[in-house]
Amino acid sequence: MELGKITWCSGCPNFSILNSVRKVVEELKIKEKVSIATGIGCHGKIFDYLDLSGIYCLHGRTLPTMLGMKFGNPNLKVIGFSGDGDCYAEGMAHFIHNCRYNADMTLIVHNNQTFSLTTGQPTPVSEENYKDKTMVKGSFGNTINPIRLALSSGCSFVARVYALDSEMMNEVLKEAINHKGFSFVEILQPCIVLHDTREMINKNLYKLNHDRKDIGKAMAKASEWDYNKEGKIGVGVFYQEKKKCLEEKWDLLSSFMKEGKSWHDK
Repeated sequence: MELGKITWCSGCPNFSILNSVRKVVEELKIKEKVSIATGIGCHGKIFDYLDLSGIYCLHGRTLPTMLGMKFGNPNLKVIGFSGDGDCYAEGMAHFIHNCRYNADMTLIVHNNQTFSLTTGQPTPVSEENYKDKTMVKGSFGNTINPIRLALSSGCSFVARVYALDSEMMNEVLKEAINHKGFSFVEILQPCIVLHDTREMINKNLYKLNHDRKDIGKAMAKASEWDYNKEGKIGVGVFYQEKKKCLEEKWDLLSSFMKEGKSWHDK
């Protein structure tokens, strides 16, 4: 596969995410088992820079594409990349239901709190009164809290990391990929051109250190920052639960998993 020329802005934290994904796939020795899906946005360009098989999706449709891959071959390691606009706006219903389904997949959301590829319009996680050329007097409406949403929707692995902390990002991505069930990792990835939140994040960041099996503690930690006003920003694993994944509940897919087969072998 011929990799594309990288066209991210110089210094973009997406470079750090790209390097981390490459490192994790190599260290886990899963390259031949991985299939990826990406949405539309700056994050989606990662498809062109990874030597991995997969599908470049429509906007907001990363998760249903991932689910189709998993149904087609339940033995694949399916990893999806989405942006905050891509996932939390157009893809919101898919996000909630895939948290419920608990298929064995990993979703990585690059969150810069803006539609950067289309020059900075607000997303559902942009702070109130965020201004751009389309919202000259500031955006309106409450922000959503994706971590709380994932927890309340039944996601079995919920984490948040910072793109400029490669060590933690590597560690959490490994855990997410190895987790049996649906794992959701949000990466805070400031857009240094259109919405540079590095100063605010660096001032409020701290590492989580609670019992990750405690849903109440996880919800409390997730509520400390509402993506709007400043607040303590916990990074690490909020919650992890061991429960049956979707494929194990479906007899045919379960038999494929045991036999190492896909629908093509049927």
